[in-house]
Amino acid sequence: MKNLLKTPVVILSLIFLFAACSTPQNATTTNVSRGKFTGSWTLNNVSYQGLVQGAVQNVFDQAAPEAFVGSTWKLTNSGNGIYTLSNGTAQTIFWSVYNGGTTGTQFQFKKIYQGDKPKNVAEGYRLDIASNDGNAMVLKSPVEVGGSTGYIIYSFTKN
Repeated sequence: MKNLLKTPVVILSLIFLFAACSTPQNATTTNVSRGKFTGSWTLNNVSYQGLVQGAVQNVFDQAAPEAFVGSTWKLTNSGNGIYTLSNGTAQTIFWSVYNGGTTGTQFQFKKIYQGDKPKNVAEGYRLDIASNDGNAMVLKSPVEVGGSTGYIIYSFTKN
């Protein structure tokens, strides 16, 4: 009797072990290398997915999304960077690529002001990386609206 019970327990244990160690079929891993971000970028277009244009008045605690069209973003390999709006307003940033979390790979940055050290700045921004081939990049900023998520979509080209 004991041997009859041991066999199904061993089989179930093996099935559980193999299932726990296998990669889920629907898992997405889109690790994007840091090198694809370095350089000078121009934000060419801002569009909306699941949002009405004008629904978001301010992004990055700076200006309306449309004010970023034509902005240049200079990103160094060390993580230092600066973006400059077409009206001349410039903002120093510290950026990195965040590989993880539930939404996949994200571009993240902190605004750095005179005298700040990036490690001492707790707040920042994360944008989902829709694509980046090193010459064109699309970042999506999630926005919660009425219990659902819409996106502001930023399309860049490398200079």
